Amino acid sequence: MSLDIARSIAFSGLSSTSVQISVTSSNISNADTTGYTRKTANQASNVTNGVGTGVTVTGITSTVDKLLLKSLVSADSDLGSADTTNTYLTSLEKLYGSTSSADSSSTGTSLANSIASLESALSSLASTPSSASLQSNVVSALDGVTSQLRETSSGIQNLRSNADQDISSSIDDVNTDLQTIADLNAEIKQTAAAGQSTADLEDQRNTALQDVASKMNVSYYTASNGDLQVYTTTGQALVDSSAHKINYAAAANVSSSTTYTAGSSSSGFSAITVNGVDITSHISGGDIGALITLRDKTLPAAQSQLDQLATQLASAVNTVSNNASSVPAPTSLTGTTSITSSTALSATGTVRLAVTDQSGNLVSYSDLDLSSYSTVGDLVTAINGISGMSASVDANGHLSIAATGTGNGVAINEMTSSVGSSSEGFSDYFGLNDLVTGASASDIAVNSSILSGTNELQLATLDTSSSLTAGSSVLTPGSATVVNAFYSALTASRAFSSTGGLAATTGSFADYASTIVADVASKASQASTNYTAKETAQSTYASSLSSQSGVNLDEESANLSTLQNQYSAASALISAINTMFSALMTAVQSS
Repeated sequence: MSLDIARSIAFSGLSSTSVQISVTSSNISNADTTGYTRKTANQASNVTNGVGTGVTVTGITSTVDKLLLKSLVSADSDLGSADTTNTYLTSLEKLYGSTSSADSSSTGTSLANSIASLESALSSLASTPSSASLQSNVVSALDGVTSQLRETSSGIQNLRSNADQDISSSIDDVNTDLQTIADLNAEIKQTAAAGQSTADLEDQRNTALQDVASKMNVSYYTASNGDLQVYTTTGQALVDSSAHKINYAAAANVSSSTTYTAGSSSSGFSAITVNGVDITSHISGGDIGALITLRDKTLPAAQSQLDQLATQLASAVNTVSNNASSVPAPTSLTGTTSITSSTALSATGTVRLAVTDQSGNLVSYSDLDLSSYSTVGDLVTAINGISGMSASVDANGHLSIAATGTGNGVAINEMTSSVGSSSEGFSDYFGLNDLVTGASASDIAVNSSILSGTNELQLATLDTSSSLTAGSSVLTPGSATVVNAFYSALTASRAFSSTGGLAATTGSFADYASTIVADVASKASQASTNYTAKETAQSTYASSLSSQSGVNLDEESANLSTLQNQYSAASALISAINTMFSALMTAVQSS
């Protein structure tokens, strides 16, 4: 072998080793960089006229298992969904309070415990129904139940609003990642055309892809020109020759009536679109998929359960209060049912309306045969015919009955009255003596006049004797009969229809409240278990990919030491060859 060839081989080895040292050093310094994969400097032998003349570095590459990467991308999507679901259901569970009074982390007791406290307050009042303090305890306990229903309902809608805002934020993140992928596609093609390594750029692109997948489930493939193309699972392009922006505007306000309906332009949640195409239903995984499910299904289901509890509770309590009266009777009663004077009145039976003084003594009364009146206007005319009493349909479309004498009040006994398709008692139908107001969990409340103390709790019943005498006592305060009726209304078994994923069931209000709390707790527990499983699966795929293409510091350090020795050896060989060249030149010159 000539000295020229030997020196060429030594220099190529030195150059190749220098590149490998640089690549290995980069591997070590980037070992903790997210998405970085181990790079390798590939070598090829140089052969001239059949004679080896050294080595050349042909490129710097990394080896990534495409199938393993695809599995990891899918696991990222599953984990993103599970993480978000677990976080929100944990928050939802906290809204319902603790089932144990010893749990100091809760801001209040569970709904079931609040209802049980109301039952206890009524039970205590039944033994001494005239006790003002015990009556106050009942009102306070009832206010506690209705307040907790409102607060829980508000909390659910706040979670829906948060989910909607998080959807918008996550879509912004996805748009950033999609643009990054598109930019890297262009840069990778330019770098490859220049004959340079694209391995680091591909790592960055894969990292952006994984981040997209954690936000929403996607499909992808690498085109023949090297572009990474990303699509929704139904084929809507997100990145092809360019990035396609996803558009979404979060709702300004969210209530139980705010919903998303595909193809609807109503004032609910807007659609998630790409190039004008609604892709909301295409997103079922990742952070965004979970948020959509929570906003549109999981949380509304919880609201529907709460609403059923609230509406049935209000109905049961008001059925009792509307057949009772406070003492003194209120100076006026205004209903909650929307009517007009021309509203048809479908009613039968008799109702007794009376005017009483502040001591509950009779001033005047009348028993009305409801079958005699065709419209609400006819009824109003008849009530106006009762001495000391006036009636009207107020500006809000509610029946109003008032005593005209100073200090007098209006009392009603529903007697045999049956009004409307549900055959409700007269007062109950019009909502004249409601103890609880509101149409759902969001607005249920104790009647403000009773809560403020303007009117007393309805614990008296208007005398039902066949005839009454003016001046006689017809309202006796503190009736245990009414208290027991309230208690029975709360504790009696009643039917609750299937809603929010719960099957139809029967039981008391406390039973149903316990069922609701247990349902939420079960969903939260399942979400936690699922999150743990998805985290384990994602970690397993990530570890496998890291083992296959990640940096092993021990191996790289050992490799670096070997390369340094090779570099030193190549340097020594070059020095020796140079010495031989000098000796040869000296010999030639002296001969």
